Formats: sequence, C-alpha cells, structure tokens
Amino acid sequence: MLIVMTDAAAGTHAWLDRERSSEERARLFVDALTLDEKIALVSAPMAVPPPGEQPPPGVIGSAAATPGIPRLGLVMIQETDASLGICNPNNVRPDDTSTALPSSLLLGATFDPELARRGGEVVGAESAAMGFAIQLAGGANLIREPRCGRNFEYISEDPLLTGLLAGAAIEGIQSQNVLSTTKHFAVNAQETGRVVVSSEISEVPLRESDLLAFEIAIERGRPGSVMTGYNRINGVQASEQEFLLDHVLKGDWAYPGFVMSDWGGAHSTERAAMAGLDRQSGTQLDREHYFGEPLADAVRQGNVPTERLDDMVYRIVHALLVVGVVDRGKPAEPDLDTHQSVAQVTAEQGIVLLRNDGTLPLDRNARLAVIGGHADIGVLSGGGSSQVSPRGSTRIDATSIAGFTIPKTYHPSPPLAALKAALPGTSMTFDDGTDHDSAALAAGAADVAVVVVEQWTSEGHDVSDLGLGADQDGLVAAVAAANARTVVVVESGGPVLMPWLEDVAAVVEVWYPGSRGGEAIAAVLTGRVCPSGRLPVTFPATVEQLPRPRMHDPSTTTSNPGGERVGHFSEDYDIEGSDVGYRWYEREGLTPLFPFGFGLSYTSFAYSDLDVDVAATSAGVREVTVTLTVTNTGEREGIDTAQVYVRPPGQRSARLAGFARVKVGPGESRRACITLEPRVFAGYDVALPGWRWQVGTYQLAMVADGHAPALRATLELSEWTSAP
Repeated sequence: MLIVMTDAAAGTHAWLDRERSSEERARLFVDALTLDEKIALVSAPMAVPPPGEQPPPGVIGSAAATPGIPRLGLVMIQETDASLGICNPNNVRPDDTSTALPSSLLLGATFDPELARRGGEVVGAESAAMGFAIQLAGGANLIREPRCGRNFEYISEDPLLTGLLAGAAIEGIQSQNVLSTTKHFAVNAQETGRVVVSSEISEVPLRESDLLAFEIAIERGRPGSVMTGYNRINGVQASEQEFLLDHVLKGDWAYPGFVMSDWGGAHSTERAAMAGLDRQSGTQLDREHYFGEPLADAVRQGNVPTERLDDMVYRIVHALLVVGVVDRGKPAEPDLDTHQSVAQVTAEQGIVLLRNDGTLPLDRNARLAVIGGHADIGVLSGGGSSQVSPRGSTRIDATSIAGFTIPKTYHPSPPLAALKAALPGTSMTFDDGTDHDSAALAAGAADVAVVVVEQWTSEGHDVSDLGLGADQDGLVAAVAAANARTVVVVESGGPVLMPWLEDVAAVVEVWYPGSRGGEAIAAVLTGRVCPSGRLPVTFPATVEQLPRPRMHDPSTTTSNPGGERVGHFSEDYDIEGSDVGYRWYEREGLTPLFPFGFGLSYTSFAYSDLDVDVAATSAGVREVTVTLTVTNTGEREGIDTAQVYVRPPGQRSARLAGFARVKVGPGESRRACITLEPRVFAGYDVALPGWRWQVGTYQLAMVADGHAPALRATLELSEWTSAP
C-alpha cells in the first residue's frame, strides 16, 4: 500500500498542492487534524502476522503500519527493516525476491561511499516496489564491543568511515522516495542486557566518537528519522534522553526530521515527549501505548503542550514530504539482476585478504578439496530484524527474539558451486567437515584445501567469546596438518581469533557476503578479482586486549524487548573514551592480530610526492588537503585505499581523517587528493561549546594496508573553532 495521492485528492486538500513548499504543506496538514488524528500518527503498531497467517487486507506484513487519514488523502504508512535489504518476518512473503546485500561490516571494508549509495538504491527501489514508506536502515553505531551480536549491521569502529558510508547508504535509499532512518542513537554497543544496560560515557569522548559518526551520517544522508536505542545513556533511557534528542540532535545539529523509538524501546509518555521523542514504534512490545490515549490525556491536561504534539506530527509529515514519499507515483519494477550484481560487486570489494604465502590466487590446474562451512548449500547471514531471506535460502537451527523465531539462514549462493563454475575442469571434492579425520584425508589427497569456517551472530545475543565454536579451530588444525597449502575462508559477523594462523597458507575474511556471496568468494580466490578490502574493525589477538575483557552473563539480564526489565547494570565506556578500536590499541601499546585498515592484495603499491595544503573555505572552515602519488609496483591491476591518519599534539593515538580508493594498473601512477575531516583531529570543548583545534604540530601518516606508514608529514596549525 503506497502513500499515493490521487489528483482528485490533491485538488481537495491544500496540503497536497505540490506547488507549495514542503514546510507550508506540512503546516497545512497539521492544522487540518483533530486531536485524535494527531495522536494516531505519533505511534506505529507492529504489523507482523503470527506464523502461518496472512496480514489483513492492505497490510504488507512488516515492522509497523500506521493507519492513514482517508479524509485528508493520507493512506497507511508502512515500514520495514533494515539496512541489508527487505526483512521477511515470519516468512510472510514465502516467494520473497528481495536482494540480500552483504553485511554492513563488509560494506565498511570497501571504504567506498559510492558502493554504499548503490546498495542504498537497491534497498530503496525494492522497498518502494513493495509499497513501503519507511526503511529502518542506516546503522551508524560504532563497534566498541567486538563480541556484539549485531556488529554485522554496523559499518566500523571509526566515526569518519561509519558516518560517510552510513550517510551514503541513507542517501541511496531516499533517492528512491523511501524515508530512511539512522540508528540506534546512541552508544548501543552490545546486545547483552540491551534493554537494561546503561552506557556510561562523558560528553567530550561521546561527541568525539559515537556522536560524530551520527553527525556525519546525518549531514551526508539527511535521513528522515533517527531511531533511538534500547539502552540507557548515563542512566537515562535513550528514548527519554533530553540532552541527546533535544539539545544535541534538534538543537546543536538543527535536525529537522523526527525521532522514533525502537520496537519496545519507549518507557513513558510525558517524559519521552518532552525530551524529544516524536513517535512510539512497535507499540505492542511496550508496557503501555504511551503515545496513545495517555498522550492525548497529557495534552488535554496541559502536561504536554499542544505545540509539542503539533511539532511531533509536523516533523513526521514534513520528512515524508521532503523525501518524496507522499508524492511518489507507482514505482518501477526493480531490476533484480542489476541488484544482484550490486550485491556481488560489493562483496568482491569488501572481502579482505589477511594472509597469503602465494597459494592465492588458486592455480587452475590444482586439485581442490573444499571443506566445511555448509559451502555446498550457501553463505551464512546474520540473524534478527535485518535478516533478508531470498528465494532458495536454507534455514537451520534457530533462536528467538521477543517471541519471534530467528532462523540461522544461508543465502542460496554456495561457494562450492561457484568455484566449480569459475574453475571448469578442475578436480574438486567436498567434505562437510563434521569428521576431522575424513576432512584431513580429503585435504591430504588435494593440492590445495579450502576450509570454510563460520561464526553466526544475531540480534539479541552476543557471542560469548571470539572463537569460531563447534571445534572449527580443530578442523582447521587437522586440515592444515594434512596439507600445508590450506586456505581458510572466514564467514563471520565480526572479528574472530585464529589460533591456527601461522599454520595455514592463506586467510580470507568474507564476512556475510549476501545474495551472490559464493560467486564473490570464487572471484577473489581464483584471481578474477584482485582483493582490495581493508578491515573496518580491529581483530584482537586475545580478549584480554579489549577495554572490557569480561562481559556480563547474558543469562542474568533481560536482553530483549517485550519482557520484564530486570538486572540493570552499566558499562563504562570512558575506559577507552573517544579512543575506540584501533585508537585504543595504539594508546595502550597493544599489538592486535590484525589492525584496522589492514588488507593484502595480489599486487603492491608505493607512495610518493606528498603535498599538504591548508586553506580557508568561504564558510570560514579550515580545509586540509593531502595529495600523493600512488604507484602500482606489481604485475596486475588493483585498488589501493590510501588512508591518512592525524595525531594531534599531545595525543597518544592517531585518527583516520581521510581516505581514497585508487584503481591503478600495473606500473601505473595516479595522484590521489584527500580532503581531511577537521572534526576528527579537533577536540570537543564543552566550555566553548564546539570544536577546537589546538595550536601546535600535527603528525600525518599515509598508510596503505594497516602496516607501517608509507609517508609521513607534519602540519603546523593555529587555533580554530567551530560550532558543535
């Protein structure tokens, strides 16, 4: 069901006049509403039918559906999850044709905003064609806890990389006249106790890390809505956080859109409304329909001013108008073949080569043994509200969240079949890996053994450690003992430990690679694609290196909405503060298993001719530009990601301030120009308030693959300040 207005309706209701501005139209709409109609628009009931049942007429079956107002020409507003495609809750669409994009963490590994935008266009186009108005996408939380079950939905541990790619994905979704959110605001770093935990963090590190990621994403993507998290921040529920919602988001950042709660993430009426929450989502999962009759009573009694309710409604309808949801006609049928190609190209560019002794790319004449990882049926995907289930997916095992079954799902793109197609005529055997002796025999009879291992993660559950589980480490060890040319393909939702690393020939991190994941894996292993992915998250050597090595026991807390909220506790994020991820490791002098930004290639690159320029823009902002020459010193075309890190005076850790992907042919040189983000290497000054550059010498380092810097420079800067 689309939000589409007929010409007749447009002639009847002034707010549908497309010649008027979106601001005037939204005001006219609000002025025409009764109190009951306003109340109906500021909450969104869930619209998922029970398993085996079909939704009511006109309801697609999705995260939420807000009834329309027929007398004004507004029909039902329907919304769906999530960043990776169109979710299919309770298999309400048995013949689902949705494209499953690779995980957001894989997207982060591309370091490519244009690929992020193209992926957003895929999601937006398919969402519009199904009749959805709102896409619950735009995950922009920083990865502070590598064991978080939802990390595959997020982009990276770095605020600049996260903000730019999340913003580009949102921009792509909204280019298709579908409103996108950004979520989960803010510091929603773990699933354990997610509805009771309090993220404790001071304002300065909060501004310099998690909030900066959201700020950049909002500037770039202009999402119509911001979704709050389940967690508390400094003891206050995210949906009641006046400082974040009213002061920072709507005040400092002048955000014009609306703020929605997560499903089951609302906790009050007056307190939430006055703090800046504009809409209650998934009302059935909350203890009360807070923005229903209780809000109407609060308005009648004057506890919530009418002006505040009008602002809530105005923000919702204005956002729908700005994005073009209200005025869109019948969307075109999505080009699913093209969408599949986007998913495959993204996967190919985000696969990270972590180790290689020369075994890769595979010799086309080599006998192969493919082992484990359900490589004969598909590629693994992450579970929860972002689960996309294309036709032909395989579902095994299960967990549950708030009464919803969460299957462990494999997308129908088996690496085994893809390798056979890419290497016709090659001798190839398969062993499922359940018996280590059998797997070792298969490996010993082959020239190269390709072992696929997996780590399944899901919303609602954190992993207890960073191991692979199910004795997959033992499988790799057995295969490596039988064949020195063992290639390990890791399908994971985040970092994993690799106790067998030194015993294998090659390691490829493929994350959750989506609808065409098998083909993407085969393209990289066979050399059709030269690997160019770079790690968006640090892989620790041990959990003892983490800021918080010990996690709370999930069994002692309530992890999901809709249940009794007991076992309140807090997590201290001031331990690392703004030094999230790689910055923590550098600050503490720790050597990880693999650093942020790391990634090998089948070719090699060199940097030279560095220029650093500082100029003031017309807006009075100081702009720092780094230009360098990237030379391909290898024998095949490849893509290099030049990364610029800046260390401010007196700081123990450097910060990613800019990056550029450069495609270079063998022996070819190209100039790369990188404009740095000034807020990354400024500090936040609460007394100003705003951003302030220190006076002094800034250290710049140009890094190609996460190893030692290829070029260094210094920069002398005077003081500069800007608004929050």
